Amino acid sequence: MTLGVLLGLVLSCLFLLSLRRQSSERRKLPPGPTPLPVIGNILQVDLKDISKSLKNLSKVYGPVFTLYLGRKPAVVLYGYEAVKEALIDHGEEFAGRGSIPVFDKINKGLGIVFSNGRNWKAMRRFSLMALRNFGMGKRSIEDRVQEEARCLVEELRKTNGSPCDPTFILGCAPCNVICSIVFQNRFDYKDKDFLNLMNNLNKNVEILSTPWIQICNNFPAIIDYLPGRHRELLENFTFLKHYFLAKMIEHQESLDINNPWDFIDCFLIKMEQEKNNPKTEFTCENLIFSAGDLFAAGTETTSTTLRYSLLLLLKYPEVTAKVQKEIDHVIGRHRSPSMQDRSHMPYTDAVLHEVQRYIDLLPTSLPHAVTCDIKFRNYLIPKGTTVIASLTSVLHDDKEFPNPERFDPGHFLDENGKFKKSDYFVPFSTGKRICVGEGLARMELFLFLTTILQNFNLKSPVDLKDLDTSPVNNGFVSVPPEFQICFIPI
Repeated sequence: MTLGVLLGLVLSCLFLLSLRRQSSERRKLPPGPTPLPVIGNILQVDLKDISKSLKNLSKVYGPVFTLYLGRKPAVVLYGYEAVKEALIDHGEEFAGRGSIPVFDKINKGLGIVFSNGRNWKAMRRFSLMALRNFGMGKRSIEDRVQEEARCLVEELRKTNGSPCDPTFILGCAPCNVICSIVFQNRFDYKDKDFLNLMNNLNKNVEILSTPWIQICNNFPAIIDYLPGRHRELLENFTFLKHYFLAKMIEHQESLDINNPWDFIDCFLIKMEQEKNNPKTEFTCENLIFSAGDLFAAGTETTSTTLRYSLLLLLKYPEVTAKVQKEIDHVIGRHRSPSMQDRSHMPYTDAVLHEVQRYIDLLPTSLPHAVTCDIKFRNYLIPKGTTVIASLTSVLHDDKEFPNPERFDPGHFLDENGKFKKSDYFVPFSTGKRICVGEGLARMELFLFLTTILQNFNLKSPVDLKDLDTSPVNNGFVSVPPEFQICFIPI
């Protein structure tokens, strides 16, 4: 028997064993399209618009179905009822973080966002406590956001009403808020270190939204062997890791345990308290990755939402006029907006909610995983199975939001013009893994946008009918198309 024939027989046997194992596994899981060996259902999913693919598959297989993205199965939750039943009613069992190989290679399961088990619980609990201690939802952080809003207005004045791309300026403001929380100081918008940090964060979000990264995550074996933009992503994260390490060392040298100034100080104090605990989660590496998570989650998502907000306000000047009328009535022109104003501004509140619903920033959120074997809707989902929750299917539910593809603040207003809450409003996800910084993000969106509209009229240099509001990418993040805007001082 020749070597070639023997190799062929071995590969055939492995192929058949793979098919048999996959078939046995599929019998217990929810239904779904038949996967191909090795590549699974990847050919049945549009990596540029995953939400559309999930919608089409849900029509065939129902609200809970299985997709093989590569060799491993993922259970998809589609629609409000399925998402609520899993992430809220069975919150503990669905609280795991699904594997994202590109991130796993970088952070090794540390930090807040991509960790699991004891480490995740410890980092999340500590981060929430630290953010509350520094005023998340209280006065001190509101002061920081108001200060940054004033700085943002001054930067926008420098455009002199000329057409500009607002991407950079709108990224600086939320990044500076996070800077003030994590390591106390804000930066001038032209500071070289700050510009370098912003550039890395912007590039990372751009790369993460490409179909290539979806391929890398579904076929992790290629990460180490093929060229591609995933290598640039890894280099950028290495830069950020060294950046936060340098900040940590600076803080160690100046630390006053009786007077912590920021998140890093709080973490270092906790490390000192736990130094004799051999099982402590409070390590230098966890500090670096937790700080990185706060930056990534707190900068790009907020700046992208702000940018999309301005695009929509340009596209719908009648909406902008109503918000400005409410600002004039409740706040006036001579003081900064505050969070106390929000409860007296139902239309503005509805607009902010509708922006987040309409843009569907994170269509499938980040993947979950089940923390134990669980019987769910008569299916057995094994421990560790990846779970994909379609936030699009909730935010664009046509029973809760008539004509969901249309931008309409009326989705969040009752017949009397009062603000109307909705359980279907889940842009920050829901359940145990809901975004740690939700409160901060909502504060920033309100204060930044009301301060901008208090000081400027918005003008488009192109005809409004030529303004496209469709996202450029609809994979990991929905990114608005590039556009120009004129900020005309009032």
